[in-house]
Amino acid sequence: MAKLTRNRKAAFEKFDVDQAYSLDDAAGIVKEISSTKFDSSVDLAVSLGVDPRKANQMVRGTVSLPHGSGKNVRVLVLCNPDKEAEAKEAGADHVGLDEYVEKIKGGWTDVDVIITTPQVMGKVGALGRVLGPRGLMPNPKSGTVTMEVGKAVQDVKAGKIDFKVDKYGIIHASVGKVSFSQEKLKENANEVIQTLIRLRPSSAKGTYIKSVFLSSTMSPGVRIESKALNS
Repeated sequence: MAKLTRNRKAAFEKFDVDQAYSLDDAAGIVKEISSTKFDSSVDLAVSLGVDPRKANQMVRGTVSLPHGSGKNVRVLVLCNPDKEAEAKEAGADHVGLDEYVEKIKGGWTDVDVIITTPQVMGKVGALGRVLGPRGLMPNPKSGTVTMEVGKAVQDVKAGKIDFKVDKYGIIHASVGKVSFSQEKLKENANEVIQTLIRLRPSSAKGTYIKSVFLSSTMSPGVRIESKALNS
């Protein structure tokens, strides 16, 4: 068994790892046990009772966090010239098409979100091998393939995130920073959870939300009471 670091040992002394807490209490505990010198991200991990291998049990979607993510999201808009001004005015960090397609083919992926229009998906689709593994491929379901590029940029900058269940049936989502108030972290996390509940596939049988954990960068996970979420 790996030896606990001093910070991790101190964190475990502040809460019971075998106890499930309310979302509000868990947010407070995560703030208290975070020991990094930088402003850590706070992450939510939700284990779902679905089989991601079945198309009718795939859970994916988007959610706008009430208080934003706390991150400086770098946005690239790939579009024709007629949409460039709209994207720039909305706050996109990079705007263009052919020059960025070539940069990406060369391995450049120094952005967090890529937004594009349907007209140029032919060129963007060829970048799947580079963008896919990094989770950067634009998708209509996540709102990143749209004619309203300005609105899409503003939504992402304001805290709109997308999520997709992984092969283990787990949803991972960043819900803020440790510097956020306990209330803001609770409300952001609750927004994600309520969105997941609304997206429950009709084919998912049994317990849908199996477990929920809240943690910060390098901190232990705090279990959240999930029984009430399945009622």
